[in-house]
Amino acid sequence: MSAGGELAVVVGATGAFGGVIVERLRARGLTVLAVARNAASLDALASRDPGVRVCAADIASDAAIAHIADALDRPVRMVVHGPGVAVVGGITRAPTADVVDAVNIKVGGLLRLVRAVDERLVSGARLVAIGGHYGLEPSAYAAGPGIANAALVNAVRQLSLAYGARGITAHLIAPGPADTERLRKVAADRAALRGITVEAVLDEMRAESSIGAFTTPQQVAWAVALLLDAEADALTGNTLMLDAGRRRGLP
Repeated sequence: MSAGGELAVVVGATGAFGGVIVERLRARGLTVLAVARNAASLDALASRDPGVRVCAADIASDAAIAHIADALDRPVRMVVHGPGVAVVGGITRAPTADVVDAVNIKVGGLLRLVRAVDERLVSGARLVAIGGHYGLEPSAYAAGPGIANAALVNAVRQLSLAYGARGITAHLIAPGPADTERLRKVAADRAALRGITVEAVLDEMRAESSIGAFTTPQQVAWAVALLLDAEADALTGNTLMLDAGRRRGLP
């Protein structure tokens, strides 16, 4: 699949996953439009690579649609929706407004992104959302990500059905826990609830994996770039599990 002169739009480009995804897509020859809320962080990212353009926008707001659309100047081969959501605690005490915000950022944000690029999407384009393990394996201590990422599974399947006639595919990538600052916040909240140390919680989380490992940002970026291959058409509407052997359910 030729990427010459084409664009990838990455939301959450300054996050732990986003920065590595940007690097991988640049290595595949795509110009990248990096989208995030913090203009200073975006400028720092662009300063390291002239092939990275920036767009400061809040994907939680409908105003982001026009901001992103105005920044486009060429055909779009891929969009990657990977913003993080706040760590709001477990299902018994997470503020309901924060859970709703998580759904707005994950699902509402994906819809805003797709609507912003719709007229620029080429046949063979990929719509990619970064979800998470807890969207398919519910946990009582990760209410916001679990609920929002579960809804994202359905949204991606609907996008696959809606855009398939144009030769455009939709994909969800569901990483397992990754050793990032955000994961440590989740672990700290869980540790406080149970009265144990953060390291003890992290050890337990590693043990949930059949290989005793966390997922890495590099593995997520690899999966995103893999979807540029023509053969990835067959994966449309589905979820790529990068959970390091955590999932127990079938299929």
